[in-house]
Amino acid sequence: MRSETLGESSRWGEVKRGQVMIVAYLIATLELTFLFMQMGVVPYLAKSLGLDSVGFGYLQTTFGVLQLVGGPIFGRFADQFGIRAALIISCLSGSALMSISTSIPLLFLSRLPAVFMQGLPGAQKVITDLTTPSQRADALGKLGLCFGIGIIIGSALGGVLSTKFGIFVPIYVGLVGNLINTMIAMVWIPLQAKPKSDDRVTEHSTSQSGSVFSIREILHLMKFPGVMEVFIVKVFAGLPVGLFLIMFSIISMDFFGLEAVESGYLMSYFGVLQMVVQGVVVGKLTNHCTERTLLRLSIFVFAGVGLGM
Repeated sequence: MRSETLGESSRWGEVKRGQVMIVAYLIATLELTFLFMQMGVVPYLAKSLGLDSVGFGYLQTTFGVLQLVGGPIFGRFADQFGIRAALIISCLSGSALMSISTSIPLLFLSRLPAVFMQGLPGAQKVITDLTTPSQRADALGKLGLCFGIGIIIGSALGGVLSTKFGIFVPIYVGLVGNLINTMIAMVWIPLQAKPKSDDRVTEHSTSQSGSVFSIREILHLMKFPGVMEVFIVKVFAGLPVGLFLIMFSIISMDFFGLEAVESGYLMSYFGVLQMVVQGVVVGKLTNHCTERTLLRLSIFVFAGVGLGM
């Protein structure tokens, strides 16, 4: 009888874990959808306020720097106060200030919440805590699907809404959507996703007494084996992607003269291509090539695409 009870408890734990992971995917998808919905109209909002291409580059650079700085802070906050609290703050940071961006200074001010807009890393933490090492790669890989869905739906919807109803409508929709996302996190995400058996590891690996903004504690994480190398690769890999996103907005608007809805459809097309490449092409290539070979190949492909553009 006791063994049956334990078996039922174990099965219930697996079901509960699966539900939390699905909710984490949903939160990441919704937050990315609302993010790209807003990103699609920001260039046109900036232009309507009189911001030139150089100023828009500074605006996007500010956003990128805040995201970079906010990553370690978000991780420290999640370790100290729980992943639920971290995801709630991430959702609440959505677009609260963009709705009052009626001048260039307010537009720059509206980028400040980007420090805490870390829905994708938050979902990664939930999934990492709830999966075994053998399940982790596949579970984390599905977040790429969430990213693609966010680009496709968010970009297209943002362009349509701004063209038909006004440039601020996607921002208001994003604000309401992020509030709904906050309630989803409050109801469905546990205070701590990591199983209790891992508490001892958590206590030794992360200092609970240091401040969330402690530079020393953040730098201490870089001393763990492999962390610095991965950090450097991600920074240098993310730089051209960031430049592409900035220049794409400027070129599509100034050079090709695309309207918001047309630019949104084009970004959605990029999202479809990304999902096909990540979900089909890369999966097929992994059966024939090593990860190191694929990484090197991707560098040459990325460089070729950049030169072609």
